[in-house]
Amino acid sequence: MEIKKPAMAGTLESSDCQVTVEPGDGSVEFNLESAVINQYGNQIRKIVMETLKHLDVDNVRISVVDKGALDCTIKARVEGAVFRSVDQYEKLPWGGAIR
Repeated sequence: MEIKKPAMAGTLESSDCQVTVEPGDGSVEFNLESAVINQYGNQIRKIVMETLKHLDVDNVRISVVDKGALDCTIKARVEGAVFRSVDQYEKLPWGGAIR
């Protein structure tokens, strides 16, 4: 899937995360802001990269601002931002795109 335009999903509320995607420069550029980056940064990165791989996204600039989100929330926010960036609002494969 090719990112067509910038898009965002999520909030900056506690137990959530805000994910922003933009068209990339030929690779995946990942940026993470989190108060718990030392404890969970590697796990958050792993979840984001796995989700992008399952969505066939390999050319994206993605930014995550984490406020204590669970893995399932991070996956849903990445999916939401990617689908919004390609203007797909109907017949979404929620959960089906990610295993």
